[in-house]
Order: sequence, then C-alpha cells, then structure tokens
Amino acid sequence: MSAEAGDDLADRLPDVAAVQAALDGADYLCDLDLATALFCAVRLPQPLLLEGEPGVGKTEAAKALAAALDTPLIRLQCYEGIDAAEALYEWNYPRQLLGIRLAEATGADVGEDQLFGREYLIERPLLQAIEHPGPRPAVLLVDEVDRADDEFEAFLFELLAEASVTIPELGTLRAAHPPVVLLTSNRTRDLHDALKRRCLYHWIDYPDLERSVAIIRRRVPAASATLAEHVAATVARLRSLDVQKPPGVAEAINWVAVLAALGLERLDAAAADQTLGAVLKYREDLDLARAAGLDGLVAGG
Repeated sequence: MSAEAGDDLADRLPDVAAVQAALDGADYLCDLDLATALFCAVRLPQPLLLEGEPGVGKTEAAKALAAALDTPLIRLQCYEGIDAAEALYEWNYPRQLLGIRLAEATGADVGEDQLFGREYLIERPLLQAIEHPGPRPAVLLVDEVDRADDEFEAFLFELLAEASVTIPELGTLRAAHPPVVLLTSNRTRDLHDALKRRCLYHWIDYPDLERSVAIIRRRVPAASATLAEHVAATVARLRSLDVQKPPGVAEAINWVAVLAALGLERLDAAAADQTLGAVLKYREDLDLARAAGLDGLVAGG
C-alpha cells in the first residue's frame, strides 16, 4: 500500500471507535470486538475470516466497511466447483477468434502475444480487486468460502499472502492498492489451516436482545419499537427449538418488514401463524414451531 493510501486510511479510521462510528453511519451496528477485527484488517492490512451462523451479518459487515471507506465492494460468491475462470480471469475466445479472422482477411500477422494481451482479458472479481486504481483499496468480499473446494482455497493463497495473482500469459500482477479482504464462512465444512494462518479470525455470534432490537429498528425504521421487541424475542425462542435453519438477524429484519407491511404493530400468535414463512424456511421447522405452540413462542402473545 502506498504511503498516501495508508495515511488516508489512518485519517479516515484512526482507531477502533472511529470504525464503530463509521459502521454505525452505514447502518451497521456492531460490538467492540468486531470493530476491532475490522480495524486490524484495514490497518495492517491482513485478510479477515468472519465465521458465524447464516444471517448474523457477515456479508453486511463487508458492505458496511466498503461504505465507511467510500470505496467499491467487489464480491466473489463462492460455490462448489468454482475455479479461476469465474474468480480471476478468462480469455475472451469469441473476440480472439474475430481478431484472427480479421487478420486473415487483411493479410496481417497475429502473434500469440497479441491474442493473449490485455485487450482480450475478461477480469473477474479477484483481478478487479487487484487492479483497483485507488485512491483507497477496494473491499474484496470472498463470500461463503466454505462452499468452494480445497483446490480453490489453495488458489487463494497467493492473493491472501502477497496481494498478487499470476496469469501464465502475462506474469505476476501485484496490487498497487492491496484490497481489504474479508472472507466469510458458515462452517459447512472446516477450512484448511493454511488458509486460516493467512487470516485474522472473528466469530460473529447472534446479537443479544437489546442489540437485535436496535438493528431491526435501524433497518426497518417504519416498524414500532414494540413490534421489533416482540419479533427479536420470538426469534430468540425459535432458535432454541431443534429447527433445521435457526433464524438469524436477517430473517428477523425480514419478518418485521413483512409485519410492518401488513400494518401490524405487535406480534401475536395469529400474526405469527400467518407470516411464519418469513422467518422459518423449512416445512418441518414450521410444523415444529406450531407444535411447540405459537402462543408460548411469541413475545407478548
């Protein structure tokens, strides 16, 4: 990172409290521990691995950090079978073919260096992050890295350790402004120790009731305080059931948005039964909640 970029980040986020305040300004409420982890990821800089149950705000943390830094968020959504062509680059073969045919028609020579030059390169998210022109580094979100396979994890090592990538036809490309890298994992499988060694680590837990209410009210300002409190407490009770997909903060926000759209200012058993699909996403979970008794699960019911 250039000295100017480092100074700019230091001025923008001089300490952990500034990070927490900047995220608050981006409508992301976090505790001191997460703010500390993000501060270190920006200022060292070092990749940060965020783990936690689905829906606790891992992806939103990256979005809020990019907003706080006033810099682009570049997102790579991982999935089973993802490879370099989707993550880093691929060659524009149709355009290369047109170039060859045009050269043949005009009698010009087309060398390999021309066919595999930047003109024919399609940049994918990792390369976009490496090539970001600044002035501040981009925030690179490698989302749900646990969905990718071991080979893709190994493929990320060079980027995470050196802020560089290697393209055989072009050589090694190093970032002038190394991206702030956040990786997220829902722990569907264990990540390799070699990847973890290259990262800071932070576990995001479910927020307590008070913070849940604050988050919900920030994201759904039209909802009443009473409705937010009822939903936050009910979602906490639903998590205590043996459901396949415990609801996270994202589901709580969605549930409140649905109830507010229906004009409801409190949650009772009838409203919960009518809208339970906004928070539980498996039929078995719906049956389990109803069998447990919605009257006892809803807050203030």
